[in-house]
Amino acid sequence: MENLFIKVDATPNSVGFLRSVVGAFVAQVNPSMDTISDIKTAVSEAVTNVVVHAYNNKNVGEISVFAKLKDKTLHIEICDNGIGIADVDKALTEFYTSKSEEERSGLGFTIMQSFMDNLSVTSTPEKGTRVQMSKSLVS
Repeated sequence: MENLFIKVDATPNSVGFLRSVVGAFVAQVNPSMDTISDIKTAVSEAVTNVVVHAYNNKNVGEISVFAKLKDKTLHIEICDNGIGIADVDKALTEFYTSKSEEERSGLGFTIMQSFMDNLSVTSTPEKGTRVQMSKSLVS
């Protein structure tokens, strides 16, 4: 299998589920355990962001995950149709959180950047957000 597409409800249970699914998907090419762990951590952070921020804790929306293995690199997109991010550059700033009253650390995107080779975030207010990440699977 070289492509994976899955759409699930944006609930807290989806974090661990999608982390495991993507980990199993990438395991087929036998990367190092550290690489699998890095990918699973980045996916957890991206999905947690959707659960916490995208639908403003009001309605359960959906999370779409698309993963592709190409040339020994994992490419992954995690998308939602939520409230979007008004200022992506600000959101990418270390320790920035729009939910400070909930004691959020503001490190989600920073963690994704540190565990993956590439990270791109695009967002349109009231339309949703797309997080694209990639990681080489060659040790």
